[in-house]
Amino acid sequence: MTASHASAAPSPAASLIEEVQRRSGLSQAELARRTGLPRSVLNVYLHGKREPGAETLLRIASAGGLSLQLGKRRPPVDPERAGQILVQVLELAEALPFRPRLEMQYPPLANRLSGKAA
Repeated sequence: MTASHASAAPSPAASLIEEVQRRSGLSQAELARRTGLPRSVLNVYLHGKREPGAETLLRIASAGGLSLQLGKRRPPVDPERAGQILVQVLELAEALPFRPRLEMQYPPLANRLSGKAA
């Protein structure tokens, strides 16, 4: 196995199948048998080399005694809390002293694009 495969995160489908196998306590061979798949195909799914379809995932979960449900996806960040933090950051930025610079520290963009030195 190459280093890139060893450090790669498992696919969502592979993670789901691993979870079904863990919760059911079934071996890979028994889960494959109950699903009606060759063990080699289940193994390929588990290693993320192929992605099963939704119907196949449903069969695998059912074979492990579990069900799949669709639900509304929650955002990874609470938008209300993120908004409050943003307001706090902006208020802090406004409270900091403003010190205008007399000269630009970098050459004007027009000079940079034309290749002229400042």
